[in-house]
Amino acid sequence: MQRTHFGELACSIARTADVAGEPWTPLILRDIWVGITRFDDLQAELGISRKVLAERLTHLVDRGVLTRRPYDNRPRHEYVLTEMGTELVDVLMTMVAWGDKWLAGAAGPPVLLRHHACGEISHVELRCSHCGEPMHADDVDQLAGPGAA
Repeated sequence: MQRTHFGELACSIARTADVAGEPWTPLILRDIWVGITRFDDLQAELGISRKVLAERLTHLVDRGVLTRRPYDNRPRHEYVLTEMGTELVDVLMTMVAWGDKWLAGAAGPPVLLRHHACGEISHVELRCSHCGEPMHADDVDQLAGPGAA
């Protein structure tokens, strides 16, 4: 089945989905973020087929989200988040906050986030980069930007 490519659309959501919209991608990035960086470890942790994992990792390397780094004399590599990849994990942390609020159920969140700067357990919130106030969908208007079609 051929995958639809959204990368050429004049839409930031479509372009992001072109990089990270495949269902395995957020889980792969999550695991690399927490330190599972080697192919065999990723495959075992996720239970994903080797073929699909290889395709996803190649895609993420090609798109600049991950870098491949050798870890021994054999042709073995581990995968490391690039700056772009680390910022994409910020998006995943926003998904965590949403999932914890709406889907965690009585058991509560499966993972807690401790903020390095203050040492407290916290969650991610969207804030305006100009005034620092919380930002939600009802608080903004969308205007045409310089890259609009």
